Amino acid sequence: MPTPADRLAEARASTDPAALRALTAVGLPFVDQALAENPHTPPDVLARLAEVRHSDWNDNRLLYLLAEHPGADGAVLDAVLAAVAECLGAGRRPFAAVLALAARLDVPAERVRALGRSAGASARLRAGLARVLAERS
Repeated sequence: MPTPADRLAEARASTDPAALRALTAVGLPFVDQALAENPHTPPDVLARLAEVRHSDWNDNRLLYLLAEHPGADGAVLDAVLAAVAECLGAGRRPFAAVLALAARLDVPAERVRALGRSAGASARLRAGLARVLAERS
């Protein structure tokens, strides 16, 4: 029977889409984060990971990793945007994910600006968001 360490190693090293899909059922935050860091993780798995919730810290890190993933397509980025908006609305602070989304040229600037207008956005987040969006231009 595979241990959590075995699952982590597989999530980090596997290039097999079917194996990576199967690992989403493990339910361990460090495995989910390793999947989000693996450049071979397919977009459908990344989109599924955007819906996973463990704890504020783990969720914020996972959303950040998903926002930065080189294989994140439009569906993944939409899922991450929705998850980040939900987190901000609930008073959680996925600020690194917001800034990572803002840095992506394939995410419309207005969609990211809207996150800065959320009730949970701090003045510091809004200033960082303005800076990152200005750098995109």
